[in-house]
Amino acid sequence: MLTLLLAAACLSSPAPQAEFVAVRCGEFWPEPSAEVQSNVVLLIREGKIQQVLAAGEQLPPVDQVHDLSEAFVMPGWIDCHVHLTGELSRKSRLEYVTLSEAAVTLRTVMHARRTVEAGFTTVRDLGADTGAIFAVRDSIQRGEIPGPRILAAGSAVTPSGGHGDPTHGYRETLFDLPGISSGVADGVPQCRAAVRHQVRRGADVIKLTATGGVLSETAAGTDQQFFDDELKAIVDTAHMLGRRVAAHAHGPTGMAAALRAGVDSIEHGSFLNQECLALFLEKGAWLVPTLHAGQTVVTYAGDPDWFPEVIARKARMVGPVMMRSLGRAHKAGVRIAFGTDCGVGAHGLNAEEFSLMVRAGMSPTVALTSATTGAAELCGLAASHGKLAPGYVADLVALSADPRGDIGLTEKPLAVMRAGRLALWQGQRIAWNEVQPKK
Repeated sequence: MLTLLLAAACLSSPAPQAEFVAVRCGEFWPEPSAEVQSNVVLLIREGKIQQVLAAGEQLPPVDQVHDLSEAFVMPGWIDCHVHLTGELSRKSRLEYVTLSEAAVTLRTVMHARRTVEAGFTTVRDLGADTGAIFAVRDSIQRGEIPGPRILAAGSAVTPSGGHGDPTHGYRETLFDLPGISSGVADGVPQCRAAVRHQVRRGADVIKLTATGGVLSETAAGTDQQFFDDELKAIVDTAHMLGRRVAAHAHGPTGMAAALRAGVDSIEHGSFLNQECLALFLEKGAWLVPTLHAGQTVVTYAGDPDWFPEVIARKARMVGPVMMRSLGRAHKAGVRIAFGTDCGVGAHGLNAEEFSLMVRAGMSPTVALTSATTGAAELCGLAASHGKLAPGYVADLVALSADPRGDIGLTEKPLAVMRAGRLALWQGQRIAWNEVQPKK
C-alpha cells in the first residue's frame, strides 16, 4: 500500500521546471555564412536554444548566466572521422590482445572527454572492434558522462585479408577466422549480412574499407579490395536500412568504384584523380580529408621503432599526397566535411586539422564551414546541429578572438558547451555531474 501511495504522489506532483540558461556572447557567429554580431545573448532550455537576443533586448528571468562577453562564440565543431576506442602508440599491437573490453571502455571515456573539451561536440566514430563505443555513446546521450554526441559505425565492413581485417600480422592460431560479427565479409550475401549485423548492434552509420590502408600489416597496397558487386551490396543494404555509408579509400580505382556504388563520403581520398573528381561532383559525395592522420603517420614513419617496414613504406607514400589531393578537390568544387582520423593522431588535438586545411588552400571560413554546417549536412544533422539558432542543439565553442584572423586559435578554446551543459570553462575542465557553476 505504501508503495502505491508513493507512486501516486509522484504521479500527482508537478514536474520540475527546466532551467533557463543565458549565455552572453561578446562576438557571436551563428554560422559561417552569417555576419558576426556583437553583444548577443543566447537563451537555452533543455539543451536547445530557445531565443537569440540582440544587443539591447531585455533579458528575461533566468536560472544561470554564463558570461562570455569577452569571447568569440560559434557553433561547436563536428569531426566526421575519429576512433575513440584507441590511440596509436608503440604498444598498440600488444594492447590489442591484452586489454580487456572494460579497459578499452575506460579509455574511450577518457578520449571522449578530451574530444569535447577540444571544442568537438559531435563526432562520427568510424570503426571500433568492441561494443565499448555503443556503451559510451549511450551514456553520453543520457547525460551521465561528458563527451561529444557520437554517431557510431561499430566494426568496419572489410574483405577477408583487407584493410580492417583485425588478424593482420598476428599468428594464425591466435584468433578464430573473423566473420561478419567482426565486419569481415566476402561475396554479396556476406556483405549484406555484415551491414545488417552492424545495424543490429546499434550502428548509426556504416563504414567500409574500399581500398587497402596504411596501418594494416600487409603488403596488399592501397587500392581496391572489394569487388564492385560487393561494394554495391554494402551501400544498397545500408541505405535500405536508413544508414549513410563512409568509405575508407586511398587509391583511385577503389575510390572511383566506391563513388559509383553510391557511398555518401570518401574518407582520406589520398590519390584521387580526374575520374574521381568527376564522380564526386556527379554523385554529390563528400570528401573527409583526415590530413591530421596523414601528417601523424609520416612523422611516426621517420622513427624505425614505430612501424614495421611494410607499414612505414605506405605511410611515407600516402601521407605527403593527402594535402595536395584536398587542394585539388576544393578547387574542383567537391563538398568537404571536416575529419581527422584521431585515434591515429592523439585525441584532443583535432583542431590542428584546421591549420592543415588552410595550408592545403582552403580559407579559414571554408575550413570552419566544413566542421559546422557542412559536417552537419553529411551526418544528417543539418536540422539540429552546426548552427546557433532557435530550435538547434546548444553546442558551442568560445575562443579568445575571431579564428578567421588566426586559425590557430581553434586549438585553445576558452569554453565549450554541449547540449546546454558546460564541458570547459575558462580553459579548465569543470565538474560534469555536479550542479553546473553559475558564471
